[in-house]
Amino acid sequence: MNKLLKDLYDCFYIPPELPAQKREIEGCHQALIEVLDKPERRLVLQIIDAKDRIVEDTSIDSFISGFALAWRLSAELNQYEKERSVSRCMAKGMSVLSMSRKEDAT
Repeated sequence: MNKLLKDLYDCFYIPPELPAQKREIEGCHQALIEVLDKPERRLVLQIIDAKDRIVEDTSIDSFISGFALAWRLSAELNQYEKERSVSRCMAKGMSVLSMSRKEDAT
């Protein structure tokens, strides 16, 4: 199920462009290149990559959680509508069987 939801996420989620943030990141990256040696730069990039993976995993998890919530709400609403239509029929003096026979006839 998570694979299907991940595929839906990949299909429907469009990440924001965020040009100002990307310029800021590039500027900071250039500043680090100027002041750090290669081993330290590599370590900083590993930290950034790990944070990026956390952000991506959190985004996917949020999408899946929202989808699951929407699914449960939909099921609750459907159940509510069924109960409501049965109670309306009962209030009108109809039995559920006579209602289903009318539906079958149409």
